[in-house]
Amino acid sequence: MEEKIKINPLGTESVPKLMSQFAVPSIVAMLVGALYNIIDQLFIGHAVGTLGNAATNIAFPLTTSCIALALLFGIGGASCFNLTLGRGDRKKAMYYLGNSVVMLIFSGLLLCVITEIFLTPLLKGFGSPNDVLPYAKEYVRITAAGFPFLVLTTGGGHLIRADGSPAMTMICSLAGAVINTGLDALFVLVFDMGMAGAAYATIIGQFISAVIVLVYLKHCKTAPLKREHFIVKLKYAKTVASIGMASCFNQLAMMVVQIVLNNSLKHYGAASVYGESIPIACAGIVMKVNQVVFSIVIGLGQGTQPIESFNYGAKKYSRVREAYRLAVLLGAAISIVSFILFQLCPRQIIGLFGDGTESYFKFGEKFFRIFLFFTWINCLQPITTTFFTSIGKPIKGVFLSLTRQIIFFLPCLIILPLIFDINGIIYTGPISDFLSAIVTIAMAAYEFRIMKKMEISEAHIIKEGL
Repeated sequence: MEEKIKINPLGTESVPKLMSQFAVPSIVAMLVGALYNIIDQLFIGHAVGTLGNAATNIAFPLTTSCIALALLFGIGGASCFNLTLGRGDRKKAMYYLGNSVVMLIFSGLLLCVITEIFLTPLLKGFGSPNDVLPYAKEYVRITAAGFPFLVLTTGGGHLIRADGSPAMTMICSLAGAVINTGLDALFVLVFDMGMAGAAYATIIGQFISAVIVLVYLKHCKTAPLKREHFIVKLKYAKTVASIGMASCFNQLAMMVVQIVLNNSLKHYGAASVYGESIPIACAGIVMKVNQVVFSIVIGLGQGTQPIESFNYGAKKYSRVREAYRLAVLLGAAISIVSFILFQLCPRQIIGLFGDGTESYFKFGEKFFRIFLFFTWINCLQPITTTFFTSIGKPIKGVFLSLTRQIIFFLPCLIILPLIFDINGIIYTGPISDFLSAIVTIAMAAYEFRIMKKMEISEAHIIKEGL
């Protein structure tokens, strides 16, 4: 057993090769998750119109809640699993895997029940205008039944990747997305089922993905998962949650921001020439398109997680630094290309989601260009947050995950519209992005200085031993 752990490819293969093996499937899996919402919105936008687009944006905080739970127990479980493997304890690592699966399923069921019971007050709290509420209720009433499948698929994908099967993570998500797309076309365009058709297509795709995850987990590569591994124990559950809370809090912060943003757009939109629904619909499109870019960046960060966790546990710090730097370089390249597209083609992108009035397109163009002005540096925060989680420093990850959304974005979102009306909401994006990037750079630089000292100390100890 000991010999097998020593020759684990995470500690010996070249980091660029490992990145291609782990990051590419992770990016595809994250993109597929983002495309679930994009695909629904594309079909709904053409079949239902602006009110349908606004309804999917109102429902989006619930999807974010699912992702938060998936990251809490998925990233947390995967990081604990790889850190424990890196320290040479495979037996203990399997308990982290089994406990995480149970917590993923239970948390998804709990969110489903809460949503079904409190559906109307939740949607009103999310900022739904009266003319949008019926569409949002119809959509969420159905999609809530798929929350357990979504949480398990997303979180289970991280566990599968940590087990050394990144391609299977991609397959799990891709299968559901392909089914969702085909059924969207059938239910919405052919059968004219509207919001309900898109919702049914979504949960069927999620169910298929969840089944694939469960089938894989019955045959883990590292070691078989036994019944005893699925008995949740407090010591494992606490560790998993503490490690995963940085990624979870980042999603929860996004959810809070989405809710406040929707309500602000509704309030200040009503006092503008755009009305209540147009700003919410346009912001929803812009945020979801940006989520596609973020998914690539987050996928890069998550692709480094097994590499960073294992090598940090094995005290191979130079490999940890190399993985992080490569992720940042690739993330920066993607972010810069996205920035150029958002500045040059905002009207064309919005037009993909259906027709609208001239005011609709005018607001959408402005929101794209100004709100996402600092897209080109947005890669730093999610990659660095995952880095802190991967090396077992969740408190730093939690703080960093809160900088953009809570510490900077929310205060600006409350204060700036008081001065600049609805334009103040738009300025909030670039200001918070820039400030969070500065904090990220400072925290990452400090951590790497600490790691360098640890590396020198470790080398000294080895030399003394010789």
